[in-house]
Amino acid sequence: MTKLETARAAADGRLRRIVVVGGGTAGWMTAASLGWALSTLPIEIVLVESEEIGTVGVGEATVPHIRFFNQRLGIDEADFMRRTNATFKLGIEFRDWARIGDSYIHPFGDFGRDVAGLPFHQHWLRLVRAGRIVPALEAFSLPILAARANRFAPPSPDPSAIESTFSYAYQFDAGLYAAYLRSYAEQRGVRRVEGKIGPVGQNGETGFVHSVTLESGEEVTGDLFVDCSGFRGLLIEGALKAGYESWSHWLPCDAALAVPSAHGGPLTPYTSATARDAGWQWRIPLQHRVGNGHVFSTAFTDIDSARDILMSNLEGEALAEPRLLRFATGKRRSQWLGNVVAIGLASGFLEPLESTSIHLIQLAITKLIDLLPLDGWDPLDAAEFNRSMAVEYERVRDFLILHYCATERTDTAFWNHCRTMSLPESLVYKMAAFRERGVVVKYREGMFLEPSWLAVYYGQRVEPGRINPLVEALPIDEVASRAEAMASAFHAAAEAMPDHADYLHDLCGPAGAVRA
Repeated sequence: MTKLETARAAADGRLRRIVVVGGGTAGWMTAASLGWALSTLPIEIVLVESEEIGTVGVGEATVPHIRFFNQRLGIDEADFMRRTNATFKLGIEFRDWARIGDSYIHPFGDFGRDVAGLPFHQHWLRLVRAGRIVPALEAFSLPILAARANRFAPPSPDPSAIESTFSYAYQFDAGLYAAYLRSYAEQRGVRRVEGKIGPVGQNGETGFVHSVTLESGEEVTGDLFVDCSGFRGLLIEGALKAGYESWSHWLPCDAALAVPSAHGGPLTPYTSATARDAGWQWRIPLQHRVGNGHVFSTAFTDIDSARDILMSNLEGEALAEPRLLRFATGKRRSQWLGNVVAIGLASGFLEPLESTSIHLIQLAITKLIDLLPLDGWDPLDAAEFNRSMAVEYERVRDFLILHYCATERTDTAFWNHCRTMSLPESLVYKMAAFRERGVVVKYREGMFLEPSWLAVYYGQRVEPGRINPLVEALPIDEVASRAEAMASAFHAAAEAMPDHADYLHDLCGPAGAVRA
């Protein structure tokens, strides 16, 4: 497209070329989705990236929404898992968060089934407080029982079956996933341009970006630009100065060390997050290796100490030197500004505690496609995108903060800070509603639903002060009998599942799952 053609497109308001700036997971997820969604329209999609610029690429754990992203693109699950060395994920285990020695799993599924239309967790709590012999709450979660036993099978499509009470996600190599999507996108007409970006051309009156010039001198013009350039925010911040809203006063971790290691333990169908003195450490098992990282606050520890903690807690031989990443938690004040939409790390960053980074990319892509200015620019499109993404970020933020503030730990300065820090009013309200009445505040938007909040509340020793009177009114013997039958059914369903490594081996073939 020449400058004259670009000017004509801008004048008649039609979208003719979309330029994605940056590759990696965010860039290729965006390009693949646009290639799929716009396949019948005369809109060119160009992705500009440089092989000389590395990607962060540590987002190896996901949440269940990624399955629907892949399904929407028509991606075959077995093929995807083979080519990205993926494993299945039923949830996240948290160790030592409320107290040293504690362990709980945030599952991708429900806790029990409602009794008389009332939440099961309230019935369970009533039985516990009445002194009845009742298993821990996790005994009423099929994905937790399966995860603890290293078992996996996909959920049943029958909504009446107990095997339908959970979902699952993936743990994969982010670099291989980006390469997989690149192949997908290029097969659908997306054009890749190699090169480092230099000057950014803008309209002197509107501020709209009309081109990026590569170090080679090549100029890439476009109508809509998607900034997937990572923390730099080359367009959204470098050119348009969107501004950044920092949340580091609530989420004090500002650095991470990441390192792969060899397998030295079981091929678990879950991610682990173990609290450390000034942060936490992740473990993500893939077919060919284990992803490890230490997220920490430089206000409470130093890089050398953080590296020592990480390297002394690997289950197998380190396969590379630890890589340091620095970040500031928060988001851009505007993620769509002018004709630039920021997606991925360019839009903001919330630490990987709940594997939300790829989900926020997916959300932004979906909303962008819904609001694409195909026949002209309307400021309401950008306003709605910014409103919706701000809500999503803020609700993820509150959920992450809950993990830090709901602690009884007093053994380090970091945990004392987290335990006593001031909180966002939105989280204060949510925690008060649960502590007072056992109510999980629900919203139309926001990715974390009631089971997620229950897992962290109970897992970190936050309990309701009173039980719903309607729950108290039910015959307790009848409730106890139903709970016992429920626990037995969940246990039997978990025991019937195959070993996670065996299931992967059958799905991916002999070159697939690594045996522990």
